[in-house]
Amino acid sequence: MRIFENIINHKINTITAEELLKYAMQFNISVNRTQAKKIAEYLRGKNINIFDDRERAALVKEIAKAAGPETAREVNKLFMQLTKAN
Repeated sequence: MRIFENIINHKINTITAEELLKYAMQFNISVNRTQAKKIAEYLRGKNINIFDDRERAALVKEIAKAAGPETAREVNKLFMQLTKAN
C-alpha cells in the first residue's frame, strides 16, 4: 500500500490550482479559484505526507492562514477522502 501513499503524496506536493479545483468539484468541496491558487502555491515543493496526522494537521493550519479556516476545513475533507481511499 505504500506505493499508493507515495503517489497521492506526490500529487498533493505537485498539485496545480486547476487540479485542486477539479478534485474539489469531484468530492463536492467548496474551494474557489483564488483559494485553490493560494493552496497550490503553498503545497508546491513542501514534500508533505498527508497520511501522517501531525503533518496533515500542521498543513491544514497553514492553509487556514493562507485561505481562511472554512477553506482549510474543506481541503481537510478532501485530504481525508484521499487518505481513506488507500
